[in-house]
Amino acid sequence: MCRVTEFRVLDDSTAWREDVERRLVDAYTAAGLGAAAAQEYLTKGRALAGDWTVAEIADAGARAGCVAVRVGEERGVLTGRIGDLHIDAGHTGRGHERAAREWAEGWCAERGARRVGVRLTDPALGEVYAAYGVRGQVRVRPVGAAPEPADGVTERPMTQAEYTEWLAQEKEAYIDGIVRSGAMSHADAVRKSDQDFAELLPEGLATPDTTLLVLEAAGEPIGTGWLKHGYLPGVTYGYSLHVPEAQRGKGYGRAAMAVGERATFAAGESALMFTVWGGNEVAMNLYTSAGYGILDEERSAELP
Repeated sequence: MCRVTEFRVLDDSTAWREDVERRLVDAYTAAGLGAAAAQEYLTKGRALAGDWTVAEIADAGARAGCVAVRVGEERGVLTGRIGDLHIDAGHTGRGHERAAREWAEGWCAERGARRVGVRLTDPALGEVYAAYGVRGQVRVRPVGAAPEPADGVTERPMTQAEYTEWLAQEKEAYIDGIVRSGAMSHADAVRKSDQDFAELLPEGLATPDTTLLVLEAAGEPIGTGWLKHGYLPGVTYGYSLHVPEAQRGKGYGRAAMAVGERATFAAGESALMFTVWGGNEVAMNLYTSAGYGILDEERSAELP
């Protein structure tokens, strides 16, 4: 435990922003993104959007790290955000991490926040936020070669008739995943689904840089795939690699991952990314066993 953890709000956060941007890019490249993709992901993810209050953490007068917080409305609820919680080398393991989280929660609560969220890129902080519910993860894996088809699973382009049915099912699954994670109400999830699919598939099957596939085994459909190429420089984003419940437990989930990796390699890209909603431990375990690391993780908790 630490002897004393002190907090001093900084008047100028410029140096902090430069430092945290560097640390985030380093974390993204360590997870498997190329340098250009890591830099663009930092911008696209808007992890540092908004005005942040930054406090220096001190241990008996000596700097020990920093913590950044802000409060704003998210989906109609006043919500706090912990944008950074960093303990300098030599000061970890003394209780500063927990003290900083509690200080941040108190700061947000004093300003009326009803919940607080954090986007984790440092696995070492997972224990500090153990009481926070996991709302979603972004997973990534480098792809250096096209894997061989697994379990006899092959892929072919989706037909227009299949697309119509697939779209309705995909939207419903998307809504269910959001609601199950606790991120939104059902009504908000429906609105988000309608908006997101309209933006992501404006031309349906003909949407540029988009691959829509049907996965087959022994000539029978056993799943679908939806991939976006060029999501980041050299990165394909897997919006969905879906195996119906009736086909699960046969190894098709891992085979679907191989399909996504082959499509990524065929597009000339070197990494495949996915998002998995909180509450879907089956998918999380599958990604982990297939070598997909956590790029970042969204967690949140209610405040007293």
